[in-house]
Amino acid sequence: MQLSSSFSLRPPRHPALDAARGFAVVAMVLGHTLDALLSPAARADVWVQRYWELRGITAPLFLLVSGWAVVAALDPRPGAAKATFGRRMRRALLLIFLGYLLHWPGWETVQWLGWSEALGSRLFAFDALQCIGFSLMVGAAVLALVTGNKARIAVLAVLAVGIPLASGAVWQLGPHLPIPLRQALGVEGSHFPLFPWAGFFFAGALSAQLFRLLRPGWPQGLALAALGAVVLGVTLRLPEDWSPTSAWLVAMRVGEGLLVLAAVSFVPVRLSRRLAPLGRLSLWVYVLHLPVVYGWAGTPGLAERLGPSLELGPAILVGVGLLVASYSVARLGRWVRRLTRPWRPAAPSFRISFGDSQRV
Repeated sequence: MQLSSSFSLRPPRHPALDAARGFAVVAMVLGHTLDALLSPAARADVWVQRYWELRGITAPLFLLVSGWAVVAALDPRPGAAKATFGRRMRRALLLIFLGYLLHWPGWETVQWLGWSEALGSRLFAFDALQCIGFSLMVGAAVLALVTGNKARIAVLAVLAVGIPLASGAVWQLGPHLPIPLRQALGVEGSHFPLFPWAGFFFAGALSAQLFRLLRPGWPQGLALAALGAVVLGVTLRLPEDWSPTSAWLVAMRVGEGLLVLAAVSFVPVRLSRRLAPLGRLSLWVYVLHLPVVYGWAGTPGLAERLGPSLELGPAILVGVGLLVASYSVARLGRWVRRLTRPWRPAAPSFRISFGDSQRV
């Protein structure tokens, strides 16, 4: 037995969580790049068509892992959720701010469109970061206000199931709402509205709460695989619905995402650790690559400069290069931040290590 100088009941972070987020970010960066640069002939390739079919899991997986992380990173001691509530709210506000900032069209566009509905739709376009940010606010409040494992499971289950089921009714209210609410709650043209996309976030949080007492790795992986198989089995017995408000589609993607999380949990820890650093910087990789691909504030990105003109090989090389560059800049930024803020001491922690065990 090895006893360190401090003690904490909080389990060590398993690298599979960050590895799953890193996998989702890699797929998202490559997907955006290929979507912007592939020529029509390259898009017709059979392998590209298969990739488009698989690509539908990347954004749901990103939200699913974000919800899982909210619960998995929570200290099990009483009052921990309330103690970290302020930090989580600041994180949520940062996500919301960055999400809206990425859609800033530039002053020339603002002057050209004037204060019109077209401008409002661009300014308040609701994307994945805003969806995660608002979901994180609700999730942090639930964890802080609701105590007890069973009570939290019940509330998270209501959110995970109820949000997709209510999406159709909420979208019918869209035309009568102000533009910011219309974009946030759900309307035609909104990319990641809370209804139904927040359902993925709370499905991940619910899964983490259900399997919270299981050891990371194979035990959690087997439980995730079983739950994912059950969810997919239920969807196979229901009629298909590919509409943007479909609860069936959310359930299918949740089942697929849980199976991906299970597969990552089965990967040896030494391999997961190689992808984990990318997962820990996933937010900044996401923020950095979007303006390069799609442009920002009137400055054209790769989509306009190169357009849909590249073959599959060159487009993949551009995507990999963009991924490496974004990760390098994000890592450099984190290093500079640590250098410029040496006065911030690390939070005191008291950890015990019992041999090779992953959880105390």
